[in-house]
Amino acid sequence: MFDPFKDFDQAGYLRNRYGEKDPQIVRELEHTMFRAGLDEALGHVAKRRTLGYEDFLAVHRILFSAFYPWAGQDRAATTPDIAIRKGDTLFCHPFDARRAVEEGLRIGQDKAALRQRPGEVMGLFAYGHPFLDGNGRTMLVLHSELCHRAGFCIEWQRTRKTDYLAALSAEIASPGKGHLDRYLLGFIGMSRDRQLWGGVIDGIQGLNGGSVDDAVDDEYSDAHVRQKYQAFELNRSRSKAGSS
Repeated sequence: MFDPFKDFDQAGYLRNRYGEKDPQIVRELEHTMFRAGLDEALGHVAKRRTLGYEDFLAVHRILFSAFYPWAGQDRAATTPDIAIRKGDTLFCHPFDARRAVEEGLRIGQDKAALRQRPGEVMGLFAYGHPFLDGNGRTMLVLHSELCHRAGFCIEWQRTRKTDYLAALSAEIASPGKGHLDRYLLGFIGMSRDRQLWGGVIDGIQGLNGGSVDDAVDDEYSDAHVRQKYQAFELNRSRSKAGSS
C-alpha cells in the first residue's frame, strides 16, 4: 500500500477526506470527483494565454480537491523527503518536479516542436510526477490543451494502456531517444472542439487507476536510496547527451 504519510491506518489512503481505505472504493470516488471537475479544469487551461507550473497545480486542485485536502500541492510541499517510484520507474526529487514540468511546458508551447516531440513533453511531465496521486489525469488535461493549440490531437482512445505505459517508462529512463514520440506519433489526429474533450478523456481506458501503484522508496537521507537515484539521474543525463 502506497503510504508516504505513514498514517494509512488512522487517516486512510493519502489522507482522503473520507478516510477511505478500500482501494476499489478509493479509485471509484477519485474518478467520480475527477469527472465532476473535468469541465472546469478544461475551461481553466483554455483561458490561460501561457501555461505555467501554477496551472499544473490549479488543474490538479480543480480535479481532486473534493477528495484530497492536499490537492494542488506538489511533492515539495507534501512529502519533500520521500522518494517515489512506480514499479522500476523512478521519479525525480520533489524539488526538481517544477523544473521538469516547466521544461515540458517550454517545449510544448513551441508548436513546431510539439508536433515532432509530443512524447518528450509527456515524458517530462511524468518524470516530474508532481503529485502523490492524479498525475496522469492532470498531465492529460495540460497535454491535450497544448496539442490543441498546435493544431492536432492525440487520439488516446486508440492507444493501448500497456503499450503506452511501456513507452512512457522507457522515455523516463532514457530521454532523448524518442521512445514515446514514436508511439504517440502513430495516433495523431485532427484537432477537435474543446466541447468534445470531456467525453473523450473520460472514456480513455484505464484512466481511473492503474494496476501498478506508486511505492515509497524511503527517504532521500538513506544512503542506498540516494545512490540509486543519483545513478538513475546519471543514466538519464547520458541518454540525453548521447542524443544531442
